[in-house]
Amino acid sequence: MVKGLYSYIKQLWKKPDRELLQSKMIQWRASEAVVKVDKPLRLDRARALGYKAKKGVAVVRVRVRRGGRKRSMKKKGRRSKRQTIRKTLKMNYKWIAEKRAGQKHKNLEVLNSYWIGSDGKHYYFEVIMIDPSKPEIKRDRTLGWVSKGSNKKRVERGLTSAGKKSRGMKGGRGKSPKLKVRPGVRARGRRGK
Repeated sequence: MVKGLYSYIKQLWKKPDRELLQSKMIQWRASEAVVKVDKPLRLDRARALGYKAKKGVAVVRVRVRRGGRKRSMKKKGRRSKRQTIRKTLKMNYKWIAEKRAGQKHKNLEVLNSYWIGSDGKHYYFEVIMIDPSKPEIKRDRTLGWVSKGSNKKRVERGLTSAGKKSRGMKGGRGKSPKLKVRPGVRARGRRGK
């Protein structure tokens, strides 16, 4: 059986060159949190998730800080109980990365995302984004659905793959989705994510 190019790229990412990845992450740490990149780092994963090298399709690298929602202590004017802010992190990091990319680039819609690295302080994701106003996207057979009005702000509504998984809408290992979260993010007294 003949292996294709993408299968070799996939094998490289199963055990990536550690020194090369570390040097890249040093550069990523020094740059901004949300950066537009020329081409995807993991071409096989990007292509599997819908990336095409054409007008209207962009890739954004996002840096997300690791850890929970504990915030730094306030200095004055509060009793000790009110000094720390500690909340459980209900959203997964991938969804957070997608939301931040969507907030930075308001004219683009998030298609999907994938992990590219992590160090002691941050997770790094690449987010595939699409410009729904471009005629190349509207004419495209596989990406044209993004141009419809019903797909606006899909990342904010938790309709991306990471958002659905975090909301419990995707059943794992043959199980059906959990019914208690079925109505959605804003249902059940707005107790969603």
